[in-house]
Amino acid sequence: MSQAVARAASFLFVPASRPERFEKALESGAHCVILDLEDAVPPDQKAQAREQLAQRLPGFTRAQLARTLVRINADGTSWHAEDLRMLARCVGQGLAGAMVPKAESASALRSVGMALGPDAKLVPLVESLAGLDEVDSLAGTPQVCRLAFGHLDFQLDLGMRCGPAETELTSVRFALVAASRRAGLPSPIDGVTVATGDAERLQADTERARGFGFGAKLCIHPAQVRAVNEAFSPSAADVEWARRVVEGAQARQGEAFSMDGKMVDLPVIRLAQQTLQRAG
Repeated sequence: MSQAVARAASFLFVPASRPERFEKALESGAHCVILDLEDAVPPDQKAQAREQLAQRLPGFTRAQLARTLVRINADGTSWHAEDLRMLARCVGQGLAGAMVPKAESASALRSVGMALGPDAKLVPLVESLAGLDEVDSLAGTPQVCRLAFGHLDFQLDLGMRCGPAETELTSVRFALVAASRRAGLPSPIDGVTVATGDAERLQADTERARGFGFGAKLCIHPAQVRAVNEAFSPSAADVEWARRVVEGAQARQGEAFSMDGKMVDLPVIRLAQQTLQRAG
């Protein structure tokens, strides 16, 4: 599994038709970059965008390729097969893999994996009721390394009109987190915040995602990256607390003990261990 994709907290979309933005995206602080051949590219520009991408990707360093995904066009579109043929060559050069939109069946995901080769990592986007119905199958498909939630397309698919807090999507977010846990995948990736200039909205969306158990978020502007990274990363105080818990547990050979007036038992110790892992 590509550790860059598995451990990333921020995934920044960049239109594949705008190669002049690639370097800025890679230097934005985003843990992973998604070069988008799907929604960000108009139909009459898709072939040109794919060709530009094929020309630019060989110029990426190995480290850059390892944290780069390409969002392909969905199965059933006229661009899907050509996207796969182009990407198969790039995966052999070190590209992490593909984000797969409109993911609705394990068989379609397996076909993408076979086309790209065994080294390609897949991040399926759950964007429809059909995708939600198959979420456990999607999570258990070979080469899938994380699930992602396309909450805007999901609302469109069901004719939903969600409020700012998106309480209407509570059960869907829980389903993605639970499916990831059952499949042994890293925590899933939550959807975008479209209000790129609204820091309060971004913070609220990110805190909601973290509260549900998501481990990352999709970004559509470099200005969103820093706040997302900080929200999903333990603070210095969190790390210090976790270090003290782990050291205390080791000294007592895992037995429950009291620290700062609170009981520390196995669930607390495991939380501290996870905190230290997230801190790197």
